[in-house]
Amino acid sequence: MINSPILDTCCGGKMFYFDKHDDRVLFQDIRKMETTLCDGRHFEVNPDVQADFTNMPYPDNSFRMVVFDPPHLLRSIENCKTCDIYNEPSPKNKVTGYQMIKYGALGNADWKEVLRKGFAECFRVLMPGGFLIFKWNETDIKVSEILKLTSETPIFGHPSGKRSNTHWICFMKEDYNK
Repeated sequence: MINSPILDTCCGGKMFYFDKHDDRVLFQDIRKMETTLCDGRHFEVNPDVQADFTNMPYPDNSFRMVVFDPPHLLRSIENCKTCDIYNEPSPKNKVTGYQMIKYGALGNADWKEVLRKGFAECFRVLMPGGFLIFKWNETDIKVSEILKLTSETPIFGHPSGKRSNTHWICFMKEDYNK
């Protein structure tokens, strides 16, 4: 039995939460790390569950809401697999940039397949009638390309940020028991 009605699949530093310890949210991330950013600020990724959003350890239909804010950077990191990026920063993966540390990156992976699997997993663990809140920044890939990776149709979305290149998009999983 899962006690939290909301799952954040890629919580990172929980930067958009009013309460970073909200019991209504199960915070998940593949990373667990603590560091000092280049500007001297402390930063940590400390999820309740350390798991990959492409293969989550929850039963089908477990959450009323799922938040999916996957890495959006497509940086190619020398000698690095995607899974290496999410472990603690080390000389091997050279994840030292501010954006890389805070947001992660898709690295050398087949990003389309990674995100396709991520969407499928999010909808698998979402209850019928539940909502998926998807956040995407168009730094490297247009949101129109990302939406092609799921067969689900969004209800609405809203661009935000200084350049309006961050998109918040809401999906609803069909309730097949209507």
